[in-house]
Amino acid sequence: MSESTPRRPAYNRLLDRAVRILAVRDHSEQELRRKLSAPVMGKNGPEEIDAAPEDYERVIAWCHEHNYLDDHRFVSRFIASRSRKGYGPARIRQELNQKGIAREAIERAMRECEIEWLLLAREQAIRKYGEPLPAAFSEKVKVQRFLLYRGYLMEDIQEIWRNFDD
Repeated sequence: MSESTPRRPAYNRLLDRAVRILAVRDHSEQELRRKLSAPVMGKNGPEEIDAAPEDYERVIAWCHEHNYLDDHRFVSRFIASRSRKGYGPARIRQELNQKGIAREAIERAMRECEIEWLLLAREQAIRKYGEPLPAAFSEKVKVQRFLLYRGYLMEDIQEIWRNFDD
């Protein structure tokens, strides 16, 4: 069977794809570019989009213009989401950096957010190890390692025992 219907222009296909991607959740510009350039699954397997680099730029510009793509909004929502899941500032910074967000934008958003990292670290430690938190050195090391892995800063972790000794 031959293809009797002409394909839509690459720009229109890219724009539709970008809107569908951004309808699910906010993305950084770099994430959106990566997803747009990835092959699309068609009936016969992965299909490359035969779009020119100018088409990608036009789609990204359109998304910015219509407020579908906003890195500042993405960063603030990402910080809120990851902190609710129990991750600390160091881990969140690293993930944002991997998503292509500029270091200055990350630092500005971290200053603007009103998250009490010390209280979150304590909640995570209590959730994992129970209350009261361990006092023995070997058990404290386990708690510290866990919180460092979750992305909390050592000063916040040490402050847990300084401020909350029972």
